[in-house]
Amino acid sequence: MRPFDDITRIERAQILDKPVAAVRAVVTSVLRHRTVKDALHGVWLGHPLHPGAAQFTAGSLLSASMLDAVGGPVGGGRLPSSFLIATGLATAPVTAAAGWADWSESHEDQMRVGLVHAATNVVALSLYGAALVRRARGGRGRLLSVAGGAVAGAGALIGGHLGYRQATGANHGEEIAHIGPEDWQSLGPLAEVPVGKPVRRVAGDVPVFVLRQPGSRGPDGISVLSDRCPHLSAPLHDGEIVDVGGEAHIVCPWHSSEFRVADGCVVHGPATAPVPRFESRVVGDELQARVVTIPGVPAS
Repeated sequence: MRPFDDITRIERAQILDKPVAAVRAVVTSVLRHRTVKDALHGVWLGHPLHPGAAQFTAGSLLSASMLDAVGGPVGGGRLPSSFLIATGLATAPVTAAAGWADWSESHEDQMRVGLVHAATNVVALSLYGAALVRRARGGRGRLLSVAGGAVAGAGALIGGHLGYRQATGANHGEEIAHIGPEDWQSLGPLAEVPVGKPVRRVAGDVPVFVLRQPGSRGPDGISVLSDRCPHLSAPLHDGEIVDVGGEAHIVCPWHSSEFRVADGCVVHGPATAPVPRFESRVVGDELQARVVTIPGVPAS
C-alpha cells in the first residue's frame, strides 16, 4: 500500500464530520472580513498563500530537527537549531491562518483530511515549543526537536495529499487554454441567448458561460468564459450576476468566489486564478466563440 492509499481512508472517515463542522463554524466566525480572507487565500498573489508560507515554516522547523538529529557539541548546534525553531514558530500563525481560510472553503473530503493535517501540525508545533522551553531551563531538547520533525514530516505528507491528490488550491481552469478550440465554434442562434441571464453552452468539448448584456446587438455586449470556477469547478452559469460600479460580476454558486464578467479576473476569493476567457463574434444570427490562447502555445 502506498502512503496516499492509507491517507485516502481519512477522506471517507465520517466520524470526523462533527469536529469538522465545529471547527469550520469557529473559522468562519473569526474570518468574516472579506479583505482579510482574500489576503489569506492569496488573491493578491495569484495563487494560494498557504503552500509558500508552509514551505518557510516547515523548512525552518525541519532544518532544526536535522541539526539536532546529527548532534554535535553541546552548545555548538543548539543555538542555530533554537533560532530555526523560533523562526518556524513565529511564522506558524500566518501559515495556519492561510491554511484555515482555504480549508473552510473546501469540500467535505478535503475538510476531513485537512483537519487531520492541522491536528498533526499542532502536535509538531507543541513538540518544538516544548524543546525551546526545555532549553530555556538548561536542558538540550534534542529528542523533542527530532520528534517534532517526525510529526511535522507526517503532516507534510498529508498536506501533499491535500494539494496533489485532492487538488486543494489548484487552478481548475488551467487546462482550458490548452484544450479549448482555437477555431470558431457555434454556440447557437444569438436570439436564444437571454439578456442579462447567464447560460451554459458548449464550445467544442468545453462548457462555457455566456452572458448577454442588456441592449447588446453584437459581440461587444456578450461575454464568454469557461463555465468552470477555477476554485473547485462549480458551474458558473448557476451563479448570481451582481452589478458593481456598472460592471457585471459573477458570483460562484458554491463558495462565492467573485469574477469580473468582462475578462474573468478574480475580484474576491477563495479562487485565486481568473476564469479563462473566450473570444466571441456574431455571424449572421449565429453566436460563435473560440478560446483566447496563450501566445505561442497551441490550444491542443
